[in-house]
Amino acid sequence: MRRTIIKSELNSAEFKKNFEKKVKDTIKKYKLFKKKEKIVVAVSGGKDSTVLLYLLNKFGYNIEAITVNALIGKYTDKNLENIKKFCNDLGVKLHVVSFRDEVGSSMCYLKSVLNSKGFKIKSCSVCGILRRYLINKKSRELKAKKIATGHNMDDEAQSFIMNLFRKNIEVNSRLGPITGLVRDKRFIPRTKPLFFCTEKEVKKYSQLMSFDVDYGRCPCCYDSYRNKVRELLNKYELKDDKIKEKIISSFLTLLPKFKEYYKTKEKPNFCIECSEPSKQEICKACQILDLVRK
Repeated sequence: MRRTIIKSELNSAEFKKNFEKKVKDTIKKYKLFKKKEKIVVAVSGGKDSTVLLYLLNKFGYNIEAITVNALIGKYTDKNLENIKKFCNDLGVKLHVVSFRDEVGSSMCYLKSVLNSKGFKIKSCSVCGILRRYLINKKSRELKAKKIATGHNMDDEAQSFIMNLFRKNIEVNSRLGPITGLVRDKRFIPRTKPLFFCTEKEVKKYSQLMSFDVDYGRCPCCYDSYRNKVRELLNKYELKDDKIKEKIISSFLTLLPKFKEYYKTKEKPNFCIECSEPSKQEICKACQILDLVRK
């Protein structure tokens, strides 16, 4: 029995070592950031961003954390409690941004108002747009050079397939370990150090480290398109356990061609209402908030 326990501990130590090396190699290969650069880590209290925050702190990067509280009842209350304690234990400064303070109401209220007015926008779409908007805005105010997010290989494979199904190839050109086509001081580049780590690997690392996180999914994501694509890929994975790795490999082979085709020397537009970067005259965040206010 003792020999079995020792072997299990050695296997766990080896897994953690290899996992950390994979993240380090991704940072180095894609030049995601430098040691002295100020990095804002977008955290939610879930396994992915918690693992990312821990590793970047362990690797010695200059980090602060930011979390957006969408006020989705007990789900976000518990996640906020977990991430506050985790940041305190690490000695990492945490900035909390609340939907109520920034856009005037909770995510649930926004969605109910949109529904009552006949706008059937998915909860994940509303939440994702507003989160990205707030994280970029606050990270710029904090004078961050990069934003680090906890997107893993499963997330990226799903995004690539979703964009193919929707014929959003231009969106795929802006994905990858470091996102975007155009560099502008108002838009803080987003990086994904967990890009080559599967969701299972991230979960295993989190559990081995005994991180206090909620492994469940947001209660509002049940009707999301991503959820359907996730289920589809997970079914394929039962027949081919390398399917997501193959999708990412194909994506990275095509990415240089996507970037070349969609590259532009034009500067990004800025929203006439909030002055944030936007492809349109009014950014998607302001469009949503305008619908709510009407």
